[in-house]
Amino acid sequence: MRSKKKPVIGVTGPDEGGGAAWFFTALSVRLAGGIPKRVTPNHPFEMSGLDGLILGGGADVEPKKYGQERIEKTKLTKDKRTIFEWVLSILFFPVYWIARYFRHTKSAPIDTERDKLELTLLHDALAFNKPVLGICRGMQLMNVHFQGNLHQDISGYYVEQPQIATIFPKKRITIRDGSKLQSILQTDICNVNALHNQAIDKTGEGVQLVAKELDTEIVQGMEHPGYTFAIGVQWHPEYMIQIKRQRRIFRELVKTASDR
Repeated sequence: MRSKKKPVIGVTGPDEGGGAAWFFTALSVRLAGGIPKRVTPNHPFEMSGLDGLILGGGADVEPKKYGQERIEKTKLTKDKRTIFEWVLSILFFPVYWIARYFRHTKSAPIDTERDKLELTLLHDALAFNKPVLGICRGMQLMNVHFQGNLHQDISGYYVEQPQIATIFPKKRITIRDGSKLQSILQTDICNVNALHNQAIDKTGEGVQLVAKELDTEIVQGMEHPGYTFAIGVQWHPEYMIQIKRQRRIFRELVKTASDR
């Protein structure tokens, strides 16, 4: 009996930089049983050749896409780490350390060609009900696609000083009971990482907000019940593959793509 073909999952990113995010996302897809396919503006790929889609993190979505003019944003402040975290970085996560300090997912503040590519892929994926996972910028793009908008800079009302930017799970979030995300993670509260300075403001049409930071109103998760798998997370699960529940996100994406 022939074995079932592994689903091909498109992983979007910038033309320049984003190597660490691609490596860990691709690894997460492979561990989940899928085949990752890197997709960038200079190396596009048709959704017809993909079984699922991951919209990766990186440059901010062009504000004109959601009816706003671009504003200057406050830069994220890198937090100090404990001795324990330094030990983890040196002994177990050397590439994470490099990704933290030398990541170049934002080679440009705005990447209009990437916006165009990803919005086209997202439209086509949803049209054929193929599973979509948005990570950080990817979640924000999904909300924009559904006619929502974004806070271009969350520092203006953020209660945490300084705003933490870390690949380590330091942010505590709550997940809505009965949501698909809760079913996947099998919990209604967990810790996640944070590498963003934008967030969902107005919710897109049909979008359900299913996760928020425990002590703020910052949206950390969304999903659209009109599709089999259309989920966005504000955090970066690809940088937490050592945590089983975070790997479940990729496993469910690949399983959904395979079941199609």
